[in-house]
Amino acid sequence: MIAFNLNGQPVTTEAEPDTPLLWVIRDEFKLKGTKFGCGIARCGACTVHLGGTAVRSCSIPVAAAAGNDITTIEGLAPGNDHPLQRAWIAEQVPACGYCQSGQIMTAASFLANNADPSDAEIVEAMDANLCRCMSYIRIKRAIKSAARILREEA
Repeated sequence: MIAFNLNGQPVTTEAEPDTPLLWVIRDEFKLKGTKFGCGIARCGACTVHLGGTAVRSCSIPVAAAAGNDITTIEGLAPGNDHPLQRAWIAEQVPACGYCQSGQIMTAASFLANNADPSDAEIVEAMDANLCRCMSYIRIKRAIKSAARILREEA
């Protein structure tokens, strides 16, 4: 039995310890916002927060979640109104939308450590998250906008 907090709620799983966290989140807990992309931690579609740090859930065994806090896109903000989520809508970021939860989760972890990022810092932080639709300019604008909102709300 592996126990951890998922989106602020205590949960347990009987999954094998080496089962990728992604599959436990999606299949056992039915949280479908975290996507399977590549399965080798290269694309970022499966990004969640482990103790506040962005990680690729396709390559993290569920055993690593034991005793930790896991946050998915569904748990990022009550009412799905995190400044990044609002900025994503305002900037009309999604095209197909498949990578967006991973993009937002990576950006949220990044902004938690950099309240006023430069364009170059955003590009570097987001470089490993792939977007098939090439929405990178809109993603960068949304992150800049969310950073402004977060600074104003602080």
